[in-house]
Amino acid sequence: MMPIPYGRQSITDEDIEAVIQTLKSDYLTQGPKIKEFEEAFAAYIGSEYAVAVSNGTAALHLNCIALGVKPGVKVITTPITFAASANCVRYCGGEVVFADIDPDTYLLDISKVRELLEKSPKGTYSGIIPVDFAGRAVDLEAFRKLADEYGLWIIEDACHAPGGYFVDSSKNQQSCGNGNFADLAIFSFHPVKHIAAGEGGMTTTNSKVLYEKLVMLRTHGIIKDDLKYQNSVSFATGVNTGSAQEEQEQVDYPGWYMEMQELGYNYRLTDIQAALGLSQLGRAEKGLVRRKDIAEVYRDAFSGQDFVLSQSGVVVGHAYHLYVLEVKDRVGLYNFLRGKSIYAQIHYIPTHLMPYYRELGWKEGDMPIAEEYYNNCISLPMYPTLSYDEQRFVIDTILLYYSEKNCS
Repeated sequence: MMPIPYGRQSITDEDIEAVIQTLKSDYLTQGPKIKEFEEAFAAYIGSEYAVAVSNGTAALHLNCIALGVKPGVKVITTPITFAASANCVRYCGGEVVFADIDPDTYLLDISKVRELLEKSPKGTYSGIIPVDFAGRAVDLEAFRKLADEYGLWIIEDACHAPGGYFVDSSKNQQSCGNGNFADLAIFSFHPVKHIAAGEGGMTTTNSKVLYEKLVMLRTHGIIKDDLKYQNSVSFATGVNTGSAQEEQEQVDYPGWYMEMQELGYNYRLTDIQAALGLSQLGRAEKGLVRRKDIAEVYRDAFSGQDFVLSQSGVVVGHAYHLYVLEVKDRVGLYNFLRGKSIYAQIHYIPTHLMPYYRELGWKEGDMPIAEEYYNNCISLPMYPTLSYDEQRFVIDTILLYYSEKNCS
């Protein structure tokens, strides 16, 4: 049997043809495929707007800029996430404050966030970055109420959860990233994600103001429309025919003219990636169905096993980017699986224990639930093209390890 990774992209003939057609077109970047992908993705998620960027980290960075993160600003996030969820705040000079996770969901614990807010003067914190970890949707309705109480913004890191949802207090399904509760949400198109574009990211929002700001920031802060800050039209046109006010009323700006209105970045997505993302988006729902089927098989196989401390299980609205087990002797199992060419993964080393954040004062014992979770967690292979035989081999190998361990 071939090696079995924890995640794997699936590239079809249709994907390849979509990329080939773009390569044959007039645009490889900044072309029509970007807008097409943005509109299709916004429709899929249920948001008003979407902004495509070079990767999920770029989306987080731009979101923080758009929301005014700067030195002195404090933002709360979870320690169980990829480091980018916290790093984006540091890029802007802000301070990251971690709050522990809920042991039942592995998500940012809203009660811990409330404790942080209650013990500090109002205005101490500016925002919250909850993460839909492993594909399980955060209850953003509850977080929105808390954020409004303290005047905070919310960035939803939904990289693990396109197509996921939670059920609100009115029994409505609220899709991850739909903008009804978070100010901004971000997604990733890394190869192991639900939609693989090689690299790439997307921000979704229902705010036109934030949308327009993000569009400008992703391209060096440069715009060609809404030219409202120019000092004189003569500079733009090379012709001085009168006062600036008269010229603004009379002159059409030439095609070459543009303005850098803010310090932005080159965080653009290419049309090649957008074409691949669009093709993958077309079968996103089919992929979700398969991921849920795989989760059910894992759930049934490991329910009641004495070596299992906890597992992802079958949860309404879960998008199953990952299927996580908490087990006894995680290190032994991890190594045993690798010996059988099963490349399970660990998600994640708690961010606050990374050397960079330790140097900022974080230490072991600060997030006890997250740290205990890390000591036991292992992510099993989870991707739509995982075959039944492959999954059965993964399950049987895990059962074999603990059977041999008990006999030794």
